[in-house]
Amino acid sequence: MKNIPVVLMGCGGVGRQLLQHIVTCRSLHANQGIRLRVVGVCDSKSLVVAPDVFSMELSDNLLLEVCRVKLDSSSSLLTLNGSGECQVYSNPELTKKIIDIAALLGKSTGLALVDCSASSETIGVLNRVVDIGCCAVLANKKPLTCKMEDYDKLVSHPRFIRHESTVGAGLPVIATINRLLSSGDPVHRIIGSLSGTLGYVMSEVEDGKPFSQVVKSAKSLGYTEPDPRDDLSGMDVARKALILARLLGQRLNLDSIKIESLYPGEMGPGVMSVEEFLGGGVSLLDKDFQERVHKASSKGNVLRYVCVIEGSRCEVGIQELPKDSALGRLKGSDNVLEVYSRCYPEQPLVIQGAGAGNDTTATGVLADILDLQDLFP
Repeated sequence: MKNIPVVLMGCGGVGRQLLQHIVTCRSLHANQGIRLRVVGVCDSKSLVVAPDVFSMELSDNLLLEVCRVKLDSSSSLLTLNGSGECQVYSNPELTKKIIDIAALLGKSTGLALVDCSASSETIGVLNRVVDIGCCAVLANKKPLTCKMEDYDKLVSHPRFIRHESTVGAGLPVIATINRLLSSGDPVHRIIGSLSGTLGYVMSEVEDGKPFSQVVKSAKSLGYTEPDPRDDLSGMDVARKALILARLLGQRLNLDSIKIESLYPGEMGPGVMSVEEFLGGGVSLLDKDFQERVHKASSKGNVLRYVCVIEGSRCEVGIQELPKDSALGRLKGSDNVLEVYSRCYPEQPLVIQGAGAGNDTTATGVLADILDLQDLFP
């Protein structure tokens, strides 16, 4: 049986779903000769660790208890301190303890440090752990969109890094592009709808519904963040675009990307509350969207919110696209990515499917962990 020790950072929706997947897939993994040995789990304030990371692990019952406790985001892992099954550390010891675990296990069994947080502050611990010789698996986009110096350190050991879920949740976006590049098939253009939320919004607006109505529907369906402007700003798509652009070798930072927000600055979070934006602000945008949809339609096109990466160009915003293209046919919240290369010069390689959701993303993270198995003794 091959054992893969795991430390998880982040107990939000994706992190909790990952723990549940690990527990429910025990028999499947056993048949494959693999045991995922979760030795630590942390949120932003505390870390739960097995008493002896060499020989012990957090029990499945304890992992499910972690999920139960963190279902309420205000609850702390410190409440598990009296269980006797684990040791609990809090800040400022948390980061040092993770690095200590990596140093101990890196010399013998190895370690997979999994970042399912949404923090930009994990880059330091990730870089230290990879330097030690351990592996890192990311669903968190922010470490891969930090300044180039830190990014270069993180990806300097590419065999030890997996981050499929940072771009398309469970879709094989990173793996597909890496396969093209490593086979000598240079990618010269990528265009994609990489936000399930904005894909839904644009396809519904295309059907004649007012933009304001669609945004409110998307929020009520749970497609958006609590403040829909977090999605409508385009920043999440920009981070995904930057990850892809850097994968293609572009030396770009986030502030180098042209980003089109779907609302003006005077409707931003610092000016309007969520209630004000949804109550009256967003309806002021309906006429402009209606005109843009009509103009595109008159030319046989549709509007899609996409990232475009071509040469040194990397931008995010609304584009007019042919109705009969893969992106033009997009409906609902799927992600669609068109990849053009030497072998796919005019008819692109198309990757399409659900590109969001805790379950889908956690499945992608789990697949990334298992993909590292050959690096473990």
